[in-house]
Amino acid sequence: MMKTVCFYFQVHQPLRLKRYRFFNMGKDHNYLDDLTNKTILQKIAQKCYLPMNALLLDQIKAHKGKFRVAFSMSGLAIEQFRTYAPEVLDSFRALAKTGCVEFLGETYAHSLASLIDRDEFIEQVRMHSDVIKQEFGVRPRVFRNTELIYSDSIGETVAEMGFEAMLTEGAKHILGWESPNFIYANAKDQKLRLLLRNFKLSDDIAFRFSNQSWNEWPLTVEKYVGWLSDPNMSGDTINLFMDYETFGEHQWAESGIFDFMRYLPGAIIESNTLRFATPSEVAAEFQPVAVLHSPYPISWADEERDVTAWLGNELQNEAFTKLYALREKVYQLNSPDLNYVWRFMQSSDHFYYMATKWFSDGDVHSYFNPYGSPYEAFVNYMNVLSDFEIQIQRRLEAYQNKQAVPA
Repeated sequence: MMKTVCFYFQVHQPLRLKRYRFFNMGKDHNYLDDLTNKTILQKIAQKCYLPMNALLLDQIKAHKGKFRVAFSMSGLAIEQFRTYAPEVLDSFRALAKTGCVEFLGETYAHSLASLIDRDEFIEQVRMHSDVIKQEFGVRPRVFRNTELIYSDSIGETVAEMGFEAMLTEGAKHILGWESPNFIYANAKDQKLRLLLRNFKLSDDIAFRFSNQSWNEWPLTVEKYVGWLSDPNMSGDTINLFMDYETFGEHQWAESGIFDFMRYLPGAIIESNTLRFATPSEVAAEFQPVAVLHSPYPISWADEERDVTAWLGNELQNEAFTKLYALREKVYQLNSPDLNYVWRFMQSSDHFYYMATKWFSDGDVHSYFNPYGSPYEAFVNYMNVLSDFEIQIQRRLEAYQNKQAVPA
């Protein structure tokens, strides 16, 4: 039986906060750095999204449906495309119309809600499903959580929401001797199929492609297809999951990354041992070989493949705890403008900027990071959060006073 190659690309840009001083508190309730957000998004659109979408569309047409890929796109990214780069959304719609592109479910705000607040997690997934239906005409059937975060309990919740399958990291400490190239089942609800990222083959493209000190540089299409079709590599599917910004932004056009991706689909199809499939197709075709046990959350980040990139120090944990302590008040008020702030403040990126870890892919932590240090990121975030809390309290008092006035 031919192995499947399953490409999934993550598309996300956060809403970055402006420099917010202590003295702004109580007076300035506009928190976003619109200019920076617009500049970064339009830059990446020109370097990555538009040229890569055009390349994928050409390859899908050239191979008459045999080339298939999947995307996950955060709600915050879609919002910014609408405002700053509508032509990018048009190019994604053109891909959607081919029938060869699957759109996956995720949290609207690219949040860490699954780690702390089940109800908020479910609500954000519903919001995201609605916006994907609105933009592309389909509701996601396969789920990928923020940063591929997964645990047995998170998977159980995802299954309860009706998803057929979920993507996560092929983490060694969870897999042991087993291969990421098979389908697995969730430990609490075995109907949920799990597709695991082959991190070695994914990172050969995402991180190592232009690294001239890598002993396999330069990575050619022939060499890579040779690795994918190695008869000694067991499994049913090779899951290649990566940030979409890999193409043109992390790996610049000068590295040859676009030419590599232009010729890769044809070489895979012509290999006669490999074929492309989307995540839902893989999940439907293959049976799980085992139950995957992950009692603690895993992710695709860093060498540890855990959640310490976002919740690994006191700064991050204090900010995270204070944010979610506001949840009941935000829900009570149910104000559209407060809900909006509450959601974009949940983006995992804000906590990532506070990371104090240093490791092999530490340069990723500084990527598009608007702050000079984790401490600067923390202070700025907490200033915004403090003003947000003041706003919530004022609204609550006004609401309670209104309720207290006799008819």
